[in-house]
Amino acid sequence: MQLVRTKVSINRRTVARSVRALGVASASAALALGFAGNALACNISEFSAEAKCDGDKGVITVTDVDPSGVPATVSVFLQNNGADLKKVGEQVVKGSREGVTITFAEDWKPDAEYRVHVKAGGYVDEDIEPNLTTPSTACKKDEEEPPAPSDTPTPSDSASTPAEETDSPAPTPSESESTAPADTASSAPSPASDDSNLAETGANSNTGLIAGIAVALVAVGGGAVFFGLRRRGASSDR
Repeated sequence: MQLVRTKVSINRRTVARSVRALGVASASAALALGFAGNALACNISEFSAEAKCDGDKGVITVTDVDPSGVPATVSVFLQNNGADLKKVGEQVVKGSREGVTITFAEDWKPDAEYRVHVKAGGYVDEDIEPNLTTPSTACKKDEEEPPAPSDTPTPSDSASTPAEETDSPAPTPSESESTAPADTASSAPSPASDDSNLAETGANSNTGLIAGIAVALVAVGGGAVFFGLRRRGASSDR
C-alpha cells in the first residue's frame, strides 16, 4: 500500500514538472512570435523618401514596402535651420512587398531639406532618417536672357532722318509771284497789297514799265509834231 502511494506521488511530480516546462516553452514561443509579428507588421526601415522632377515641377515621393500592409500616415515638412517651416502635406499609405509610392506636389528649391514623419498604429511613430535633401539642380531651367542691343543704328533710325528734313519750312514765294495772282483776279487795287508793295519797294512793281511806255509815247508824239511843223514851214515857203 505504501509502495503504491509512493509511485502516485512520483507520477504527480513528473506531470507537474512537465506542465511547467510546457508553459515556459509556450510563453517563450508566444513572446518570440509577438516580437516577430511586430517586426514583420511595420518598420521605419520599410519607408523611403526621394525628391524628383515631374516635368518642370518638383515632387516628393515616399515608398512603403511593408508586406503586412499596415496603414501608415506620412507627413512631409519643409525644414529651416532645424525647425519646421511649413507642412507640405499628409497622406495615408498601405504598403506591399512590391512597394506602394505616394507623391507630394512640392516645387522644391535646390539643396532644400525636408522632414518625413511616419505614424503607423502602435508600430511606428518616427522620422525617416536622415532628413531628405533635394538635388542641387532645379527642375526648371532659367530662360536665357535676350542679347543686349548693339550701338549700331537700326533701319528705323536711318529712316527717321528724312522726316527731320521735311520739317524745314517751305520756301516763300517771290514778290512777283505773290503779286501776280492779285493783278489777274481783279483790276481794282487791294489796299493791303498796295501798302505792302509801297512799303517794300516804294512803288508798284508795274510803275516802271508804265512810266517807260509813257516816255516813249511822249517822245514819239514830240517827234511827230516836230516833223509836222517842219513840213508846214516848207510848204508855206513855196
